[in-house]
Amino acid sequence: MAVSRIFLVTGFEPFRGERINPSWEIALRMDGDEIGPLRVKAVKIPVKCATAVRRINAAIVRYRPRAILGLGQAGGRTAISIEKVAINLADERSSADESFGARSSAVIAGAPEAYFARIPLAALLREMRKREIPAQISLSAGIYACNALMFASLHLTRRRQSVPVGFIHLPYATSQSAKHPNAPSMTLEVMETAVRALSATIARSIS
Repeated sequence: MAVSRIFLVTGFEPFRGERINPSWEIALRMDGDEIGPLRVKAVKIPVKCATAVRRINAAIVRYRPRAILGLGQAGGRTAISIEKVAINLADERSSADESFGARSSAVIAGAPEAYFARIPLAALLREMRKREIPAQISLSAGIYACNALMFASLHLTRRRQSVPVGFIHLPYATSQSAKHPNAPSMTLEVMETAVRALSATIARSIS
């Protein structure tokens, strides 16, 4: 298998006492699958900004992927969130910390302030609407590990502009509802359907 055929899909490990993280559950389900001419390689990412950057850097160097899609969980969101912007800010503390963001630092020192996702946002949104799956374009991936991963992925592939790079936030899975009874959730099956459809659309966009 040539490394240039790899579609890198990342997911995060569980955090804040959760038993699962739907982002990794779905990435793992897709590992080894064929999407058009590409083969999925799933990579598990720790929920720490600096470690996430190191892990994605290692994966990009090793696999030289033809496309990259990061997955993460944003508990409380009502829909599949397709991120448009990654910013060069990170805070290693949990976003639940009351001082979160007060002492943020650069994801990558000397890098630009922000990058836009290199995925076909309008086409992805149309695909979700066609399947009647709640989805939205998000203008903030936060300043925690998800944003750090997205920013690093875009920065590290900045000289390979033909490589689509994006990030998607997922709601709570329904299996997490007992712990979060007042938060919206979505079944893993629906989220998996969404991510597979979005991945296929991204693969078709490669020139």
